[in-house]
Amino acid sequence: MIEFNLLEFSPAQLAVSFTLFVWSGFVRAGLGFGGAVLTLPLLLMVDDRPLFWLPILALHLLIFSAITLRSRLGNVDWRVLRKTLPYILPAKLIGVFGLVSLPTQWLVTIIYGITSFYALLWIAGTRIESGKPWLDKLMLVGGGYFSGTSLSGAPLIAAVYLREIVRGSLRDTLFVLWFLLVSIKLVTLVWFGIELQTGSMLLLIPATAAGHIAGMKIHDRLLDNDRLFKRVLGVGMISIAAIGVARAW
Repeated sequence: MIEFNLLEFSPAQLAVSFTLFVWSGFVRAGLGFGGAVLTLPLLLMVDDRPLFWLPILALHLLIFSAITLRSRLGNVDWRVLRKTLPYILPAKLIGVFGLVSLPTQWLVTIIYGITSFYALLWIAGTRIESGKPWLDKLMLVGGGYFSGTSLSGAPLIAAVYLREIVRGSLRDTLFVLWFLLVSIKLVTLVWFGIELQTGSMLLLIPATAAGHIAGMKIHDRLLDNDRLFKRVLGVGMISIAAIGVARAW
């Protein structure tokens, strides 16, 4: 079992960690996805062990998606969820087993590799699209797997959902999906004896809450300008990924 105490960090590490969790809450609430994929690579620059950060990110996602959905379940597209879960869930379970069995060095490389892939697409202004049923299913499987290994499969799944769900229901439907997938991940981590870092998670809740509130307020504006937002992010994320892989190896 991995022991982790946020209070053992230096003041500078603590300050950066709190800032990054504000960012994770902001992105998740603002876009409906991306809180982990856009935050985990940065957190690994503070401490390079994924199993330190993933349970905290997962618990925060569980808490804040539940808060957001408490009065919005009627806005969820349950039809799309039922249609896509048979492809996502098995791949999710395979990914979680990879998370607890792969060496840290490989996990870090996978996380930064996924980050680089998304960053290049965002810099080029290219959307992940298929329009073909077989490719949609492949993207759902890939998104489920990457969600299991690193909570970074959201853009692949969201790309399919964007065509299937009206804009006003997209975020709430994704939040229900994230709630289900993260619950599976946390149960599996407990089964394998992985520490969920609940003490550190509670310390970081105010930071995530601040970002969540800000993201909820500008959700519509972010969706209207998401290409510019992602292009700027892409430049920064690919630089971080290059540094992260070099450090890992």
